[in-house]
Amino acid sequence: MSVVGLIVEYNPLHNGHVHHYTRAKEISGADYSVAILSGPFLQRGEPGIISKFARTEMALAMGVDLVIELPASYAVQPAEWFAYGGAALLHATGVVDSLCFGTESGTLDLLLPLSRILAEESPELQEQISFHLSAGMNYPAAYSRAAAAVMGFPGEESELLHVLQKPNHTLGLHYLIALNRLNSSIRPFTIPRIHAGYHDEMPAHSAVASATAVRRMLLTQDLNAAAPYLPESTLSILSREFDEGRGPVTWESFRGTLMHLLLTSSPQYLESLHEVTEGLEHRLKRLIYSLKEPHVDELLQALKTKRYTHTKLQRMLAHILLRHTKEEMSPSMLSQGPGYLRVLGFSSAGQKLLKQMKKTATLPVIVKPSSIEHPQLELDLRTSAAYANAFPRPEVRDIFRDYLEGPIRLFH
Repeated sequence: MSVVGLIVEYNPLHNGHVHHYTRAKEISGADYSVAILSGPFLQRGEPGIISKFARTEMALAMGVDLVIELPASYAVQPAEWFAYGGAALLHATGVVDSLCFGTESGTLDLLLPLSRILAEESPELQEQISFHLSAGMNYPAAYSRAAAAVMGFPGEESELLHVLQKPNHTLGLHYLIALNRLNSSIRPFTIPRIHAGYHDEMPAHSAVASATAVRRMLLTQDLNAAAPYLPESTLSILSREFDEGRGPVTWESFRGTLMHLLLTSSPQYLESLHEVTEGLEHRLKRLIYSLKEPHVDELLQALKTKRYTHTKLQRMLAHILLRHTKEEMSPSMLSQGPGYLRVLGFSSAGQKLLKQMKKTATLPVIVKPSSIEHPQLELDLRTSAAYANAFPRPEVRDIFRDYLEGPIRLFH
């Protein structure tokens, strides 16, 4: 039995994801697939346009056999911890033997040797990162420069920097670093992205567009505009979710709650929250009074500087909204890894994987959240409830769905 792992967000699942899933099974030779899916809030700090349950259904409809939730503790994090959380969960299943991710180049020739060096977290790497941060670089740029310096190949530095400044290369590198740190036997594979860049806001192909472009079409036009870029199953699920008042969800869905927290919280309290660093609590309190309109997007634009990327600031606002403390998200806590395997959905083949995991998994496999108590799980449940409360037409059943309903079962 061969099983390929995917670490995904599916926000929403589109034709490019179908290509990735199909090629992942082909090049790995896998019989089954397991997807680690981000929950309500995603790696770049934005909320999912629809719920984790709807995105789970999309994954199962495409053919994924088992969907496991990436805890919020890892889902809303820089690449290092996002990748570590996802890889650790795949490793903990005891059934996944390969991991396939997309990159701009479609090759691991440079990333594999680099990952082995960077997995050691040498003092030199940390010193280089600190040096470039002190020079005013944002963290992704500082990490890229530091990694290039640590590799010690001056003739290849420009090529290395070019590679590391691509978002999928960066994430892929951290998947490889995570597998090294876990001493995992999971084999890595990569395939090249096709027809669309990670941040492309407009489609350049008749059938494939980035998730960013798809969301833009959904929010500024309608489902029909996005239809050519989506599988029929995704289109049907989106239509149902929108019709029933469970989407679309955007940052502005949380505007009132976020502004209330910012207006009523002291700088000292804000400073205690994750990713509120380097005096950003004071910048927040100062700028909120200068906004023309109390909109999240306007606040993000006001906060942005060369030092702070839009993604860093979005993640900071997500942690403020969800009241994630620095203590809860400290490196010492995150380095312990996820504490459980929370099942969101499965197919008939996925049911077989679950039976096998009862023998092989090194973490508790959770079908009902009430079955265990864990600080990360408590954060997940709070996050899901807060997310559903921001639906266009929220219902109590949606807010407490984690407690009221089990995993989605989609048997083909």
